[in-house]
Amino acid sequence: MQEVRTRFAPSPTGFMHIGNLRTALFEYLVAKAQHGTFILRIEDTDQKRQVEGALAKIYQTLASVGMTYDEGPDKPGNCGPYVQSERFGMYLPEALKLVKSGHAYYCFCTEERLAQLHSDLEKTGASFIGYDRHCRNLSREEVEAKLAAGTPFVIRQKMPDSGETTYHDEVYGDITVQNNTLEDQVLVKSDGYPTYNFANVVDDHAMRISHVVRGCEYLSSTPKYVLLYEAFGYEQPKYIHLPLINGKDGKKLSKRHGATSYEELINAGYLPEAVINYLALLGWSPASTEELFTLSELEQQFDIKHIAKAPAVFDIEKLQWFNSQYIIRKSTADFFRLIEPALQELCGDKQELWQRLQTQQDLLARILQPRLSVLTEVREKLAFLPSLPEYSTDLFVHKKMKTTLESAKAVLADLQTELKNLPSWTETDLHDLMINYAQKRELKNGMVMWPIRVAATGMQVSPGGAVEALVLLGREESLQRIEVALEKLK
Repeated sequence: MQEVRTRFAPSPTGFMHIGNLRTALFEYLVAKAQHGTFILRIEDTDQKRQVEGALAKIYQTLASVGMTYDEGPDKPGNCGPYVQSERFGMYLPEALKLVKSGHAYYCFCTEERLAQLHSDLEKTGASFIGYDRHCRNLSREEVEAKLAAGTPFVIRQKMPDSGETTYHDEVYGDITVQNNTLEDQVLVKSDGYPTYNFANVVDDHAMRISHVVRGCEYLSSTPKYVLLYEAFGYEQPKYIHLPLINGKDGKKLSKRHGATSYEELINAGYLPEAVINYLALLGWSPASTEELFTLSELEQQFDIKHIAKAPAVFDIEKLQWFNSQYIIRKSTADFFRLIEPALQELCGDKQELWQRLQTQQDLLARILQPRLSVLTEVREKLAFLPSLPEYSTDLFVHKKMKTTLESAKAVLADLQTELKNLPSWTETDLHDLMINYAQKRELKNGMVMWPIRVAATGMQVSPGGAVEALVLLGREESLQRIEVALEKLK
């Protein structure tokens, strides 16, 4: 049985787009579900589009989501090098093989002629706007004379001009394309660099890629690859085309839908494991009704037969739900590590506050984990900690809690003294003090807790209640804020 070998072949041209990461994930899962090999290959033949730092982002992204590749630039196997620019010398000889066998030819047309050709075809409303095969039938003598004169050239694939090409896709079934719609594509450019399509086929064959996984936008161009494999006499790989990822408006996912790169999602407070889990379900469904899967569980569950044809819809609200599920499952220590940067930013130069928060990891986990969709919400929910927000006394009035300005003032005045004299500033002691106070005066707990929480936070809504807010603020800051509230209520 042939070894399953897949490859992720990104170009270092910028951020890792969600669509690219979904493709990488499916390539990884196709291999791992069948105990195969997952390869990283860097396709950097388009030198003009390279972006500084993009290569590092590729490595960082794969590492952060746990997609460990078996062979790659820094993990040499038997099919290297794994960077296309380092394979530069391999492509022209392969193209010349096709020239010799009659499956490709030299094209000496200038860029000016090609531009004029396209312009003329557009003006006539031609159904096919592509190369007119001007150099396809040059005599051997004409070709040799131009080569001897040093005339710049590209090498083009000689496509069949009639009939049709059919190939089988593992998701979409048999796909047929009329050959007269296929342009004689360039294989090697005038600077000696291979085109994307050509390098792809040469490298996939050399690296023994068994399954080619990519987006369904390549369905119509795949016959070009198929014909190249046939021209070389190579065994065809299996093709797996993935459904499009659309926004909720039914249009292809783009910047107008918000964050569309992996890095943007991480910066927005999403966890790598939540992103990967969600992306796996964009175009694939498990055999069970389960939705939450670790990467290793996906490796066990994944089946090519369950890849969908219909476009997947990227729903940020659904991703937020996944993220919240992963946040709430974190241990206290892991959760604190995740929110530590946000807490440090929140505290600024308030070292006493930062030190107090470090001692309250259990409390922070308890009040925040069930309430967070994304990690960046930490700053918003704890905004009251570094400084008391400006607020209206209207907050003290709450119909459900049966609080009024007068009742709030009385409660705060009474508790101010008792809080000053409280022996220890702990959750238990603070809770007992307020509950006992309410019981002695035959008040609902809310009539005591609500004004204390408002005075402490200055917010309509805060994570946790009065007790948690007082613990996080500490005795001195809490008492100062109650004094501010009493001044407001005079």
